[in-house]
Amino acid sequence: MAAKQLPIPVERIEKAIFLIRGHKVMLDADLAELYGVTTKRLNEQVRRNLSRFPADFMFQLDAQEASALRSQFATSKKGRGGRRYLPYVFTEQGVAMLSSVLNSERAIEVNIAIMRVFVRLREMMATHKELALRLIELEERLEGHDEQIQNIFEAIRRLMTAPEPARKKIGFVNEPAAKYGRRKSGGARKQVCDGNF
Repeated sequence: MAAKQLPIPVERIEKAIFLIRGHKVMLDADLAELYGVTTKRLNEQVRRNLSRFPADFMFQLDAQEASALRSQFATSKKGRGGRRYLPYVFTEQGVAMLSSVLNSERAIEVNIAIMRVFVRLREMMATHKELALRLIELEERLEGHDEQIQNIFEAIRRLMTAPEPARKKIGFVNEPAAKYGRRKSGGARKQVCDGNF
Protein backbone atom coordinates (compact mmCIF):
# COMPACT_ATOMS: atom_id res chain seq x y z
CA MET A 1 0.00 0.00 0.00
CA ALA A 2 1.45 3.35 -1.05
CA ALA A 3 1.97 6.04 1.57
CA LYS A 4 -0.36 8.98 1.15
CA GLN A 5 1.27 12.21 0.07
CA LEU A 6 1.18 15.25 2.31
CA PRO A 7 -0.05 18.46 0.72
CA ILE A 8 3.32 20.07 1.60
CA PRO A 9 5.52 20.88 -1.38
CA VAL A 10 9.21 20.04 -0.98
CA GLU A 11 10.07 23.62 -1.99
CA ARG A 12 8.09 24.91 1.01
CA ILE A 13 10.21 22.80 3.36
CA GLU A 14 13.45 23.78 1.60
CA LYS A 15 12.62 27.48 1.98
CA ALA A 16 12.04 26.99 5.72
CA ILE A 17 15.58 25.67 6.29
CA PHE A 18 18.15 28.29 7.31
CA LEU A 19 21.84 28.21 8.08
CA ILE A 20 22.36 29.71 11.55
CA ARG A 21 25.51 29.28 13.68
CA GLY A 22 26.79 26.75 11.18
CA HIS A 23 23.71 24.50 11.50
CA LYS A 24 20.84 23.90 9.09
CA VAL A 25 17.78 24.71 11.18
CA MET A 26 14.04 25.32 11.02
CA LEU A 27 12.09 27.93 13.00
CA ASP A 28 9.56 26.81 15.58
CA ALA A 29 6.82 28.83 13.85
CA ASP A 30 7.49 27.19 10.47
CA LEU A 31 7.50 23.73 12.04
CA ALA A 32 4.27 24.44 13.93
CA GLU A 33 2.61 25.48 10.68
CA LEU A 34 3.77 22.30 8.95
CA TYR A 35 2.58 20.12 11.87
CA GLY A 36 -0.77 21.90 11.97
CA VAL A 37 -0.39 23.16 15.56
CA THR A 38 0.21 26.58 17.09
CA THR A 39 3.75 27.70 17.85
CA LYS A 40 2.73 27.99 21.51
CA ARG A 41 1.59 24.34 21.60
CA LEU A 42 4.77 23.13 19.90
CA ASN A 43 7.00 24.99 22.35
CA GLU A 44 4.91 23.76 25.33
CA GLN A 45 5.51 20.17 24.27
CA VAL A 46 9.22 20.88 23.89
CA ARG A 47 9.43 22.49 27.36
CA ARG A 48 7.72 19.46 28.89
CA ASN A 49 10.38 17.23 27.30
CA LEU A 50 13.51 19.43 27.53
CA SER A 51 15.76 16.43 28.26
CA ARG A 52 15.11 15.25 24.67
CA PHE A 53 16.36 18.55 23.18
CA PRO A 54 20.03 19.23 24.00
CA ALA A 55 21.78 22.32 22.58
CA ASP A 56 22.74 20.57 19.35
CA PHE A 57 19.06 19.66 18.73
CA MET A 58 17.49 23.04 19.55
CA PHE A 59 18.55 26.53 20.59
CA GLN A 60 17.01 29.96 21.01
CA LEU A 61 18.03 32.75 18.65
CA ASP A 62 19.64 35.86 20.08
CA ALA A 63 18.17 39.31 19.40
CA GLN A 64 20.50 40.01 16.46
CA GLU A 65 19.71 36.70 14.72
CA ALA A 66 15.97 37.18 15.27
CA SER A 67 16.18 40.73 13.95
CA ALA A 68 17.99 39.54 10.82
CA LEU A 69 15.24 36.97 10.19
CA ARG A 70 12.50 39.54 10.81
CA SER A 71 14.04 41.91 8.29
CA GLN A 72 14.01 39.10 5.72
CA PHE A 73 10.43 38.01 6.35
CA ALA A 74 8.55 41.00 7.79
CA THR A 75 7.24 39.07 10.81
CA SER A 76 4.96 40.76 13.28
CA LYS A 77 6.34 43.09 15.91
CA LYS A 78 6.12 42.78 19.67
CA GLY A 79 2.87 44.13 21.12
CA ARG A 80 0.85 43.66 17.94
CA GLY A 81 -0.29 40.10 18.46
CA GLY A 82 3.09 38.70 17.42
CA ARG A 83 5.85 36.93 19.31
CA ARG A 84 6.88 38.24 22.69
CA TYR A 85 10.00 36.07 22.97
CA LEU A 86 12.91 35.07 20.79
CA PRO A 87 12.16 32.11 18.52
CA TYR A 88 13.61 28.64 18.90
CA VAL A 89 15.20 26.77 16.02
CA PHE A 90 15.57 23.03 15.58
CA THR A 91 18.38 21.16 13.86
CA GLU A 92 17.73 18.02 11.82
CA GLN A 93 18.03 15.88 14.98
CA GLY A 94 15.68 18.21 16.87
CA VAL A 95 13.10 17.97 14.11
CA ALA A 96 13.33 14.18 14.26
CA MET A 97 12.73 14.33 18.02
CA LEU A 98 9.63 16.55 17.59
CA SER A 99 7.56 13.72 16.15
CA SER A 100 8.01 11.78 19.39
CA VAL A 101 6.75 14.64 21.60
CA LEU A 102 3.86 15.75 19.39
CA ASN A 103 2.37 12.23 19.17
CA SER A 104 0.24 12.64 16.07
CA GLU A 105 0.02 10.86 12.74
CA ARG A 106 0.53 14.16 10.93
CA ALA A 107 3.72 14.88 12.95
CA ILE A 108 5.17 11.54 11.84
CA GLU A 109 4.27 12.14 8.18
CA VAL A 110 5.65 15.70 8.26
CA ASN A 111 8.86 14.51 9.90
CA ILE A 112 9.39 11.91 7.20
CA ALA A 113 8.97 14.61 4.53
CA ILE A 114 11.36 16.97 6.37
CA MET A 115 13.99 14.23 6.87
CA ARG A 116 13.90 13.49 3.14
CA VAL A 117 14.55 17.16 2.38
CA PHE A 118 17.49 17.27 4.83
CA VAL A 119 18.96 14.14 3.22
CA ARG A 120 18.50 15.65 -0.24
CA LEU A 121 20.25 18.86 0.84
CA ARG A 122 23.14 16.84 2.29
CA GLU A 123 23.51 14.92 -0.97
CA MET A 124 23.48 18.16 -2.97
CA MET A 125 26.16 19.66 -0.73
CA ALA A 126 28.29 16.51 -1.08
CA THR A 127 27.98 16.74 -4.86
CA HIS A 128 29.01 20.41 -4.81
CA LYS A 129 32.01 19.60 -2.59
CA GLU A 130 33.06 16.80 -4.93
CA LEU A 131 32.75 19.10 -7.94
CA ALA A 132 34.76 21.82 -6.18
CA LEU A 133 37.52 19.31 -5.32
CA ARG A 134 37.67 18.11 -8.93
CA LEU A 135 37.99 21.70 -10.18
CA ILE A 136 40.85 22.37 -7.76
CA GLU A 137 42.55 19.15 -8.86
CA LEU A 138 42.18 20.15 -12.52
CA GLU A 139 43.58 23.62 -11.85
CA GLU A 140 46.59 22.12 -10.08
CA ARG A 141 47.18 19.70 -12.93
CA LEU A 142 47.04 22.46 -15.56
CA GLU A 143 48.96 25.03 -13.52
CA GLY A 144 52.37 24.03 -14.95
CA HIS A 145 50.99 23.75 -18.46
CA ASP A 146 49.85 27.37 -18.84
CA GLU A 147 53.04 28.47 -20.60
CA GLN A 148 53.05 25.41 -22.85
CA ILE A 149 49.40 25.96 -23.80
CA GLN A 150 50.13 29.63 -24.56
CA ASN A 151 53.04 28.57 -26.80
CA ILE A 152 50.76 26.17 -28.68
CA PHE A 153 48.15 28.88 -29.21
CA GLU A 154 50.85 31.30 -30.40
CA ALA A 155 52.14 28.72 -32.91
CA ILE A 156 48.59 28.12 -34.16
CA ARG A 157 48.04 31.87 -34.59
CA ARG A 158 51.28 32.17 -36.59
CA LEU A 159 50.19 29.32 -38.85
CA MET A 160 46.79 30.92 -39.40
CA THR A 161 48.13 34.33 -40.44
CA ALA A 162 49.39 34.73 -44.01
CA PRO A 163 53.10 35.50 -44.30
CA GLU A 164 54.05 39.00 -45.40
CA PRO A 165 55.29 39.16 -49.01
CA ALA A 166 59.07 39.66 -49.45
CA ARG A 167 60.01 43.24 -50.28
CA LYS A 168 62.14 44.02 -53.31
CA LYS A 169 65.30 45.95 -52.68
CA ILE A 170 65.48 49.38 -54.21
CA GLY A 171 68.71 50.75 -55.67
CA PHE A 172 71.86 49.48 -57.38
CA VAL A 173 73.11 45.97 -56.98
CA ASN A 174 76.81 45.47 -56.25
CA GLU A 175 77.99 42.88 -58.75
CA PRO A 176 81.54 41.83 -59.47
CA ALA A 177 83.42 44.11 -61.87
CA ALA A 178 84.48 41.19 -64.03
CA LYS A 179 80.92 40.69 -65.13
CA TYR A 180 80.89 44.07 -66.82
CA GLY A 181 84.33 43.68 -68.36
CA ARG A 182 86.22 46.06 -66.16
CA ARG A 183 89.86 45.56 -65.41
CA LYS A 184 91.55 45.92 -62.17
CA SER A 185 93.65 49.01 -62.06
CA GLY A 186 96.75 49.35 -59.99
CA GLY A 187 95.19 51.92 -57.72
CA ALA A 188 92.10 51.90 -55.53
CA ARG A 189 89.29 49.77 -56.65
CA LYS A 190 86.02 51.45 -57.67
CA GLN A 191 82.96 50.34 -55.77
CA VAL A 192 79.49 50.30 -57.16
CA CYS A 193 76.83 51.78 -54.90
CA ASP A 194 74.30 49.22 -53.58
CA GLY A 195 71.70 51.78 -52.55
CA ASN A 196 72.41 51.62 -48.80
CA PHE A 197 73.31 55.08 -47.58
